[in-house]
Amino acid sequence: MLRLNVGMKSSEGDGDAGTLGIGALAARFGLATHVLRHWEAMGLLHPARDAGGRRRYGADDLTRVATILVLKEAGLGLNTIRVLSATADRATRHEILHPTAEELRSRIAAAQASLELIEGGLNCEYEDVTQCPGYRRLIAERITERIVERSDPRSPAGEPVAEAVAPA
Repeated sequence: MLRLNVGMKSSEGDGDAGTLGIGALAARFGLATHVLRHWEAMGLLHPARDAGGRRRYGADDLTRVATILVLKEAGLGLNTIRVLSATADRATRHEILHPTAEELRSRIAAAQASLELIEGGLNCEYEDVTQCPGYRRLIAERITERIVERSDPRSPAGEPVAEAVAPA
């Protein structure tokens, strides 16, 4: 659960009690003020204004900024975040998030495969890592995967598009 310390002192925000100015909010999240202005221009933030027209950010705005940052870290773009924030429809949310979830699953699988290869190299007792049984198994699997991926089911007899290269 994401918990935010949203208690604000009036001295933090240079103005209205319980609110922050743009500089204080940006500093709190390690952002440049122009980032917050850009998010406002995109419709992601809607700060209140004081009598002098200066932006005033309250607890809800802190939550929105934290949410935007978390979603960006998850790989979502600002346009996607804007659409998500404008919809309460579950089906629409699923339609938007499903491709991103698939992309993340793919990246995680690739990272896990990379980690397995690196750990195999770390644990290899051979001078030449290419002689390690684990390394050779991973390479053979990769060769097999590439042949299967590149097979064109529309070609005659499903012949591979690329030639297989036998390990040395």
